[in-house]
Amino acid sequence: MPILDDVLGDHRRFLHALQQGLCSHGLPTTLGPMDHVCYRAADQQEYLQLRTTLSRFGECLVEGMIGNRPIITFQLHQPLASPFGPVPCIELAAPKAGKPHWHGLEHGEIVVNSLDRLQQDYPEVPFNTSGLQGPTPELTLSLPPYQVKFHQRSLADTIALEIARGEVVPVPVDYWLKDRP
Repeated sequence: MPILDDVLGDHRRFLHALQQGLCSHGLPTTLGPMDHVCYRAADQQEYLQLRTTLSRFGECLVEGMIGNRPIITFQLHQPLASPFGPVPCIELAAPKAGKPHWHGLEHGEIVVNSLDRLQQDYPEVPFNTSGLQGPTPELTLSLPPYQVKFHQRSLADTIALEIARGEVVPVPVDYWLKDRP
């Protein structure tokens, strides 16, 4: 059986880059737990292969349509060790049609008590605030080619809430039959 680094690439280097990026902006790694990392698939074929492979490393929490493309989240059997503490989940995102994106590990998300407080405590940090108005408010810190996103609820808790409310949009049966990137 392959190890997770064989599947994702060097996640330690990725997490170290996120740690260094936060530190370069004066942010500690102790703001809150990193609840997941996201891997963006290059194309439909890679998404389908990784979806199958990642199922060996964790339990599927949900697969649904977000932003007009499938995203699946796994609760890992063995959380990733990181400078932010154990990372329990991995999100696999299919590419958005017609939108260029980073291929591979792309972002990590940290759960904080308050997004307003985070901005107040670190006013010099160039957070992207465009996600504050969405259904799951977030702040984003760009650390090219990566990002760190900040939320007030873990992805696993958000998924459980969306399932309970019937808000998960299933992947259409014919989605994979269409010609996609």
